Amino acid sequence: MGDHMKLNVKALAFTTAIMWGLGLFCMTWWVILFQGATGDKTLIAYVYRGYSISALGSIIGLAWGFIDGLIGGAIFAWLYNLLTGSSRTS
Repeated sequence: MGDHMKLNVKALAFTTAIMWGLGLFCMTWWVILFQGATGDKTLIAYVYRGYSISALGSIIGLAWGFIDGLIGGAIFAWLYNLLTGSSRTS
């Protein structure tokens, strides 16, 4: 079948973790900047326990987002490598 690019599982997992965690952190502070820290429970809070639109909630969201991104990125890279025949992980 042709050569397929192999994804580095650890690198993609770590990159996804950073992007997802910081994305949620920045999005929370964006809302706080314009609407204030409401402490309201959001849809995200049903998945990420302890998350709210607050300073503490942004830190909790950063931690949950990092963990979620790490797992999701690793699964995505592993599955991609498996389906393209490049299953050796680095």
